[in-house]
Amino acid sequence: MNKQEKIGGGVDSRMVLLYYLLVITGFIAVFSVEHRSGDSVLQTLIELKKSYAKQALFIGISSIAALFILLIDSKFFTTVANLLYFFGILLMLLTFVIGKDISGSRSWIALGGGFNLQPAELCKVFTALALAKYLSRQDVEFTTFRSHLIAISITLLPALLSVAQKETGLALVYFSFFLVMYREGLPSIYLILGFSVIVLFVTAIVMDMVPYSIMIGAIALIASYVLRKQIKRNFILLFLIVIAALCTTSFKYFVDHIVFDKIMKPYQAERVLSMFGKSYVPKDAERIAQFEKDKASGKKKDYTYNVKQSKIAIGSGGFLGKGFLKGVTTQGEFVPEQTTDFIFTAIGESFGFWGSALLLIIYFLLLMRIITIAERQRSTFSRVYAYSVASILFFHVFINICMTIGLMPVIGITLPLLSYGGSSIVTFTILIFILIRFDANRQMVLR
Repeated sequence: MNKQEKIGGGVDSRMVLLYYLLVITGFIAVFSVEHRSGDSVLQTLIELKKSYAKQALFIGISSIAALFILLIDSKFFTTVANLLYFFGILLMLLTFVIGKDISGSRSWIALGGGFNLQPAELCKVFTALALAKYLSRQDVEFTTFRSHLIAISITLLPALLSVAQKETGLALVYFSFFLVMYREGLPSIYLILGFSVIVLFVTAIVMDMVPYSIMIGAIALIASYVLRKQIKRNFILLFLIVIAALCTTSFKYFVDHIVFDKIMKPYQAERVLSMFGKSYVPKDAERIAQFEKDKASGKKKDYTYNVKQSKIAIGSGGFLGKGFLKGVTTQGEFVPEQTTDFIFTAIGESFGFWGSALLLIIYFLLLMRIITIAERQRSTFSRVYAYSVASILFFHVFINICMTIGLMPVIGITLPLLSYGGSSIVTFTILIFILIRFDANRQMVLR
């Protein structure tokens, strides 16, 4: 039996070490939020009374899943990649029929015993495998518009279903696959267009209609002057500039009246606008009536409460932190969703700046290790998959931490391997250990 055939043969030990450092840190963070003086830790763990007890169970399940993945032949994943993708899409569609509403999102399937499955989380793994399968096909030239359209469709289908499930945060994560496609040759024009839309969206939020329209008009005039020679040769160019200016001006109306009043819920609109120092004022008649009613009765909710409490918790930690189980905000349950979306606040308050910085260093080392592994792969399949893992992790970490410190709106996205939840930790475990399995057989060309 050679080295590759042994259990653990070729396994990247540094990846495994970084994985368990994050998993253990996550358990400690969840424990610090829920444990109270006088609680029997052993009894709580046995009876699964609190989230940290369930998290310990999820860690155990994840470890078993990791071991199982390491025992599977790498070719199994290439063989069933497309089948798993369609299975994931089917599970997401099933949520519309048998799904369970949790926090306003119909994206969960009840498994019994108080446990739930979120297919959109698991589908990230299947999408990574399906994209790797497509881009590694010998008949695919990733230089044609058709190949770009197919690859983008593979990644955006689950994103659209996530939006329909009212899981905007998870939907955004699927855009991380554009970084992978860019690495594999996707023209930069796609990223430039996407970035331009984001800049235009932010501008439409920050500026009022009149100055926004004047700015667009001024840009159109400048463009017409700069391109005056080309316009003389081809008058259609001026027509295109005018159409572009009109569409861009209309985009402001679309953002104000459609995005914020029709697509987003009031709390989502308030969270986005609060980042730019603005308040949400509804323009839809039905929402205006409800807004005035809540204001008159004093029941108007503070949709930025989560972020305010999050900032207080992190800021109170200072440089050294208040110490384990000594966080006033953490122990006082002031931060909503603190074991899930806002778990970073527990690290910030208990261990301060140094603890938060150390956590970010561990994430950075994990990402760098994944990229190193990606670059040493012989096959396109395993390289694409590795970059998919890196991109998903980066998006989750970046968005979650920016969310907790008020640099991004609260969109409900977990911190990888730290946040409480079986769907999240099992998904990231599967993502990482499939990559470790591929790397152990990196001399094999997978398709």
